[in-house]
Amino acid sequence: MPDQLSSALQKIKTDAETFLQVEIKPRELRVEAGEDPDQVAVEVREASKLAGYFYKTQPEAYGGRPASVLELTMLRELWASANAPLTRYIFGPGPGLLHHAQGDLKSAYLDPLLAGTRRGAFGFTEPDNAVRPTWAVVENDSLMITGQKSYVTGGETADFLSILVNVEDPSGKKLGTAMVVVDRTAPGVIMDSTFSSMEGGGHASFRFESVRVPLWHVVGELGEGMPRALANIGNVRLMVAAEAMGMSQWAIRYVAEHLLAPHRTGTPLGNKEGVRLRYAELRIQTFAARSVLYRAARLVDEAENSVNEVIAAKVFCTEVAGSVVDWAVQLVGGQALVVGHPLESLYRRVRSLRLVEGANDLLRLNLAKGDLELGKGRL
Repeated sequence: MPDQLSSALQKIKTDAETFLQVEIKPRELRVEAGEDPDQVAVEVREASKLAGYFYKTQPEAYGGRPASVLELTMLRELWASANAPLTRYIFGPGPGLLHHAQGDLKSAYLDPLLAGTRRGAFGFTEPDNAVRPTWAVVENDSLMITGQKSYVTGGETADFLSILVNVEDPSGKKLGTAMVVVDRTAPGVIMDSTFSSMEGGGHASFRFESVRVPLWHVVGELGEGMPRALANIGNVRLMVAAEAMGMSQWAIRYVAEHLLAPHRTGTPLGNKEGVRLRYAELRIQTFAARSVLYRAARLVDEAENSVNEVIAAKVFCTEVAGSVVDWAVQLVGGQALVVGHPLESLYRRVRSLRLVEGANDLLRLNLAKGDLELGKGRL
């Protein structure tokens, strides 16, 4: 559980807390004062490299020092608990879906991705009105791709897209799924629209009209697309759960300060029994959710089949965080609804977590299927 970390991890956490105070907080103040956030972000990356955090999400083959899932979970929760936008620049880019890329795919896409000179985006979801899932036909040494992908986060500024396609041969025989890398500016790749969601994320939707890519753009082998996509999504789900718990901790600290502060009634709000009951509930929920989060992280590190446990962590942690932030707004009052208030921003961000990397009710159905039909996980 969170309070049962090894002495080595406790030391890493203590050093990371110092990093937040020394390297992040002063730079956040500079951005708030009007300095260019992109330039300050460069400084954060350099400071992170010196401290070693930048390399914890990168493979050893690239000079990285990959951390365990438990360590990454601990740090991601800590970064989120600072409620500081600059923490997004601490970790270096990870390989994601290209983790096992070889040959030309490695040199043309994975190497520059990890070097930070090229950016990728993940296209998984089709729009609701799609006639059929995105598909590709094998033609000699290439694939001809047709279809649509919606909600491609970061798609507008990405250099390439990693998309999930259903593959068939010229006769229509099904060959399974594949994860394929497509250059964003390739002929036939059409960006239909760009849009922002309420938490501030930038997204794009794409059409693929007879887009030809060489077969070496396939990550792994034909038929491996869905397992590769789900494995990557599982990693991101645990990250989302950790961030949700960090948000909860920040909100609870903010509420505690508000409840202890002088109030116009003459006594702090924290003196009222009803307020104390609600505040205690927030702490209880967060304690339980953090226990789920850290248990799931340990199971992943033990290389167990932890699909259901990761789903449980993502669903439970994001819903607890939603409840915590919602009640934080209620306890602070109308000022928390004003645009620009930290809780107003947090409220929008935390709401999105129940939809990203799998809507929570869909994940509940997947968990039931994994248990009842596939026998996966311990739940």
